[in-house]
Amino acid sequence: MNRLILVDENDVPLGTVEKMEAHEKALLHRAFSVFIFNSKGEMLLQQRAINKYHSGGLWTNACCSHPYSEQDTLAAAGKRLQEEMGFTTTLTRAFEFVYKANFDNGLTEHEYDHVFIGEYDGPVLPDESEVENFCYMGMNALKEAMELHPQKYTAWFKIALPKLENYLASNS
Repeated sequence: MNRLILVDENDVPLGTVEKMEAHEKALLHRAFSVFIFNSKGEMLLQQRAINKYHSGGLWTNACCSHPYSEQDTLAAAGKRLQEEMGFTTTLTRAFEFVYKANFDNGLTEHEYDHVFIGEYDGPVLPDESEVENFCYMGMNALKEAMELHPQKYTAWFKIALPKLENYLASNS
């Protein structure tokens, strides 16, 4: 059985836990978020499948998930990107952050999130059981859309995006 990695606020592993237990008890666990840009600088967004256990139908970054206890985080991110969006590309570690978000269904995301970025211009072939829709969007249009309709975006995406903007500005 695939188990999530429990961590402390410094990302030091403390053991493992079943996925739903981590979300039911708001236990801090390791996660990753992948942000993909095309060569025009537009960000790839996915709309999560409606039937996801939380945040179904909301827009977010290219993919997010958790490395399992036996996985390297970067390798897990690349594997999940291929599974969800149907392509692979080189990913670069950008930064990490911790967040906690409560959902209407009683679950809580409490994650030490490793953020990776990559560039890709080829075909996107999403897994329909994971992804409802996808699009590329320029940063200015994205920020405007999020200001007008914040309820259409995932909690972690709203937290990660300003951090990503700061990272990109200081590393350009």
